[in-house]
Amino acid sequence: MEKILDKFLRYISFDTTSDPSSKTQPSTAKQLVLQEVLVAELRRMGITDVHLDEHGYVMASIPSNTDKKVPAIGFIAHVDTAPDASGKDIRPQIIPNYDGSPILLNKEKDLYLDPAEFPELLSYKGQTIITTDGTTLLGADDKAGVAAIMWAAQYLMEHPEVKHGPVKIAFTPDEEIGRGVAKFDVAKFGATYAYTIDGGQVGEIEYENFNAAMAQIHVQGRNIHPGYAKDKMINALILAMDLNNMLPVEQRPEHTDHYEGFFHITSFTGTVEEANIQYIIRDHDREKFEEKKRLLQGVVDFLNLKYGQKRITLDMKDQYYNMRKMVEPHMHVVEKAVEAIREAGVTPIVHPIRGGTDGAQLSYMGLPCPNIFAGGHNFHGKMEYIPLESMEKAAEVILRIIDKWK
Repeated sequence: MEKILDKFLRYISFDTTSDPSSKTQPSTAKQLVLQEVLVAELRRMGITDVHLDEHGYVMASIPSNTDKKVPAIGFIAHVDTAPDASGKDIRPQIIPNYDGSPILLNKEKDLYLDPAEFPELLSYKGQTIITTDGTTLLGADDKAGVAAIMWAAQYLMEHPEVKHGPVKIAFTPDEEIGRGVAKFDVAKFGATYAYTIDGGQVGEIEYENFNAAMAQIHVQGRNIHPGYAKDKMINALILAMDLNNMLPVEQRPEHTDHYEGFFHITSFTGTVEEANIQYIIRDHDREKFEEKKRLLQGVVDFLNLKYGQKRITLDMKDQYYNMRKMVEPHMHVVEKAVEAIREAGVTPIVHPIRGGTDGAQLSYMGLPCPNIFAGGHNFHGKMEYIPLESMEKAAEVILRIIDKWK
């Protein structure tokens, strides 16, 4: 069998960055290049029921080889990488037998992955660490999940003596921009229950996530020559900064943890004449989530009242909701995964996702879908890394979950 490391390195060589400004599905055509590679690879394994549809979804099915009546279990990962950092020309570094010292990522930038800043690194002493070269992200989010699923699929196809029920596989585009399952056909996928392989550190399993909204704000100013601006100029940049400063400082991402939600400013562009701001709003608690949205609307209304005109317009849309409500009636799905993780020799870590997954939306579409670790750390940036052994454990857990359902 091909090693999981070789699969992972091949997949991250493809630039699959998604684009939130695109109106197409998938948002970037380059995601389809990797999807086509995965289709061909699945067929070479001997899986005949494989499809890539017009929306960029790969779906594959491995039929049951047991006489027992077993529910179809799905495994899902996304192929796109976050637009927060470049996903082009990724040059990974492989550090075998990690000794616990700072890892040099980029000499020119004097950039290190230092346990003093990232103490969890010390948990992986003696293991093989895969890092970036300090110029791009790595792509472990979620190509580590893709690699783990592909390795497990290959194992099942090469070991027909391993009995299992129906296994469903899906690879989605555009998860990083919140549109990963916007056109996903749950009925066509055919799974009774599913798992996204899209979590972080080894051992994680998550069935709670943020409620999420996106807010786009336009500020219309009035530009007057600064020498004659008294009582006339309305500086859109100043209004935008006033708006941001009226939101609670303690509810910014850098000051929150666990179940605490936040307002996160993700973009701020403009001139004196006009400015645009973009926020994401997050909270696990639905009522607190709604309160945050009301607060932002109230700030906009107050500033519009203060300046006497509708200078500020707000377009706010919900993106996804906490999957806990939909998964809790099916807690055996979580319990089987916890058992599989424990049997793989790993301590299960059950905690809420401080983010979202395709599984959150799928759970509301009728497919209960908790999230399992893929093994990476520091996603979406140049400090991203993954221990090889964590990715291998993710693949092992997939096989153990399949066995649990059998």
